[in-house]
Amino acid sequence: MYNEEEALPALVDRLRPVLDGMGVPYEVVAVDDGSTDRTAELLEKFRTDWPELRIVRLRGNSGHQAALRAGLHRSVGAYVASLDADLQDPPEKIPEMLALARTEHLDIVYGVRSDRSTDTGFKRHTAGAYYWLMRRLVGKQVPAQAGDFRLLSREAVEALKAIPDQQQVYRLLVPWLGFPSGEVTYRRAERVAGETKYPLSKMIRLAVDGITNFSAAPLRLATWLGVVSFLACLVMIGVTLVIFAAGHTVPGWTSLFVAMLFLGGVQLICVGLLGEYIGRIYTAVQRRPTYFVGYDSADPAPPKPPTDDAP
Repeated sequence: MYNEEEALPALVDRLRPVLDGMGVPYEVVAVDDGSTDRTAELLEKFRTDWPELRIVRLRGNSGHQAALRAGLHRSVGAYVASLDADLQDPPEKIPEMLALARTEHLDIVYGVRSDRSTDTGFKRHTAGAYYWLMRRLVGKQVPAQAGDFRLLSREAVEALKAIPDQQQVYRLLVPWLGFPSGEVTYRRAERVAGETKYPLSKMIRLAVDGITNFSAAPLRLATWLGVVSFLACLVMIGVTLVIFAAGHTVPGWTSLFVAMLFLGGVQLICVGLLGEYIGRIYTAVQRRPTYFVGYDSADPAPPKPPTDDAP
């Protein structure tokens, strides 16, 4: 959660009865991704009479996927369900996910959005294009219309934890594991309160991360662009020689100008694609963590400093 003070009361009112009614011990790991509003204050307030609530506060805003990683790494349950605080994904589906995982012996249960009529037309079309592209580049194992609302077994969580810390896209990484999986469908609701924390710029960034982290297709595209430009140059050379042999050469700059623009554009695209991959290699080599935990309510309290009169 990030700056979700308006949505928190509704989240607690819906989530706690669902979990209390399941008849199994549970823990709620609330990851505060560096909120600047009253989110941290409200979490502490709710924790006073909800002992199962655990607060993990990151030192700064590290991003959605990094906050999700922090929650997965701090979780201890036999099954772990991830849920955003905006209640667009219904917590009432968690018991159904758990029951399906147990009866079918599944390690992963995806929450699949069968109805997105509450989203804007632009949101639906961009989301559809995103999943279509991911399935074409990464593989058919990526569920269509499945976000980060899912249930994972402890084995699946441990497998994710074993992957080196870097910029991950879990909606692509989890299917890549290849664990037995199932689906639970639901109607995507409107945000319960507040404003979205995932604007178009972040959606584009997520798509770029997914493509470059899970597919070498852009590099192959750069190669094919180079081949096409080379063939185009050969054709232009042939046309030029034919015109020269026919004696119809006319001084001009149009063809030269177009050729230079074409070749220059292809080269810049190829250099940009190479830069994206080199940048990710550089980040991976640095091995810098994607987040820092500033506070965990489950950690033991630090020892008090000695007083002046202490021996």
